[in-house]
Amino acid sequence: MIRFPFASFTLASFLVASPVRGQSESAPSTTPQPRTGPLVLPEVLESVRSQYPPYLAALIEFDIAAGRLRSAQGAFDLNVNGSATFRPSAYYDGSTAYAMLDQALPFWGGNVYGGYRFSDGFLPNYNKDRAQGDGEIALGLRLNLLRDGTIDKRRASLTKARIEQELANPIVLKQYLDFIRSASIAYYNWVGAGKALDLAESLLKIAQDRDGNIRDLVDNGAAAPIIITDNERLVVSREISVVKARRLFEKASIELSLFHRDDQDEPILSPRNRIPATFPAHPSPDTSQLSSDTAKALIFRPEVRAIQLKIDKAEVDYRLAKNNLLPNLDVAIEANQSTGGRTYRDIEEFELEGRVEFKMPLQRREAKGQLETVMGAINQLRAEEQFARNKISADVQDSYSALDAAALQISRARRNVELARQLEQAETDRLNAGAGDLLPLQIREQATFDAQVAEVQALADYFKAQADYRAAVAAEAPSSLARE
Repeated sequence: MIRFPFASFTLASFLVASPVRGQSESAPSTTPQPRTGPLVLPEVLESVRSQYPPYLAALIEFDIAAGRLRSAQGAFDLNVNGSATFRPSAYYDGSTAYAMLDQALPFWGGNVYGGYRFSDGFLPNYNKDRAQGDGEIALGLRLNLLRDGTIDKRRASLTKARIEQELANPIVLKQYLDFIRSASIAYYNWVGAGKALDLAESLLKIAQDRDGNIRDLVDNGAAAPIIITDNERLVVSREISVVKARRLFEKASIELSLFHRDDQDEPILSPRNRIPATFPAHPSPDTSQLSSDTAKALIFRPEVRAIQLKIDKAEVDYRLAKNNLLPNLDVAIEANQSTGGRTYRDIEEFELEGRVEFKMPLQRREAKGQLETVMGAINQLRAEEQFARNKISADVQDSYSALDAAALQISRARRNVELARQLEQAETDRLNAGAGDLLPLQIREQATFDAQVAEVQALADYFKAQADYRAAVAAEAPSSLARE
């Protein structure tokens, strides 16, 4: 009876208590790591929050919105106006000058102004800039009673700028949730690829360790020489599998490095010795939480809030368009107080003047067209809001379904490993008893390996589905977003 001291391997040695390995010779080179020990997901996510360039770029949206708000506030800046007129050669040889402060008011589209006027020389009595010998102090107020009364372009622009500042939050939050989701998926791809590489190398080692024993048996005449060739072919085949697995791990490391960065903001190619020994706990999803999670998603997902703020902006345009349908009815009052001796008989020391102005286009086609446009835009946004709510509910249900299926696949994959291991052990026992040959055992070893890789993939798929679900319910939404 011929006995082969075949070795076997189990998934538990890699999945539950994976040995710490050094980086392989052809693995990506890496600089000294700022942290040691297993790389865990919170470390990667913290790097995303503090150093991920696309997220830092997204935060600039707050600065842009603040700049737009300040620009809109500029319409209410205090203005300094001044002018001087000289006539060195003319029938009326007088000169005039004035300096005024003009302040726009936040109500009734008005403004208040005041300042000093001065004139000298001979001026006609219809010249409004004439003043007493030492000049006069002027103070005035202008108001819009109908059009531009409750709202005008200045106040509309300021209100929309404030809404845009608030709109920056859901815009950035959406990107943030996408970045967290992508980083989580990249992390579990890296963990899964690393454990699959461990399994491939272990499968190769079995064939390599078997080679010496087979050669001894052939030298002793206990086995045919062709067995050496067959095992050598198996070694080469499994070496190819290791190369492929290593390439997948290196690819996953490179993708993860986009999210995981050092203190100098440089990508870190995480080595194999940082792969955690086990996957985290993976409880089955709770069906009773689906309804409450959907309700929370409708509240915290940024898409609905963004559309609501866009509707608020459109409603400001609607109010402005309604305003433009009104006629202009403007009133103004101005008081002038002379500061010197009387020089003109037709000018009193104190004068008070009031004005009323009415103006209205008869067709008002521009205002009506604006109103129709804005009403159409609001209806579009409301339809988008309804669909966004439906889409969020569908996202939560779909991601929950995927998570539930992934949890079920883990238990099935583990059972598949157990069955494959039993068949492999049975084939090993048959061969050791002289009732079998090498080929069936190779097939059983490959089946066990495939089952173990499938279990690793099932675990990785579970946590990727979990990342999708957490993004769907906005579980990672922070209380506030700001530049670190």
